[in-house]
Amino acid sequence: MYLVLIVAAVFAFLVWLGRRNGKPLLPHRGWRTAAGGFAALGLAGGGFLAVTGRVLPGALLAAAAAAVAFSARRNPVRKPVPEPSSIIEARAILGVGPGATREEIQAAYNRLIRMAHPDVGGTSGLAAQLNAARDALLGG
Repeated sequence: MYLVLIVAAVFAFLVWLGRRNGKPLLPHRGWRTAAGGFAALGLAGGGFLAVTGRVLPGALLAAAAAAVAFSARRNPVRKPVPEPSSIIEARAILGVGPGATREEIQAAYNRLIRMAHPDVGGTSGLAAQLNAARDALLGG
């Protein structure tokens, strides 16, 4: 039973450590790898406990390890969104001038995203650039 409490405390400490300064300790892919490692250790520990006669703690530890493994697998790896290097580049991507209004920027974005969206044959990178350019020009 102590093993379950120790694993839970270590996991809680790592989560707290990763969120205390606003940016994660590991990138998303790193967290998936760490969760896989914790899951493997938990399954091994649960199996060991079950073999030594402590079936209930072993089953609980194995169930917790499976939950960690499945929760890490459920969250897909996110690709970083490319950001335009400047407002000038964002305007060039959308094809609008310096005096463009919010409506003109949104209309240019809508026109381009219809062609560049991955669902209609475009690429996710180009759609991400269009989204980033629109967000940069519209302020978020």
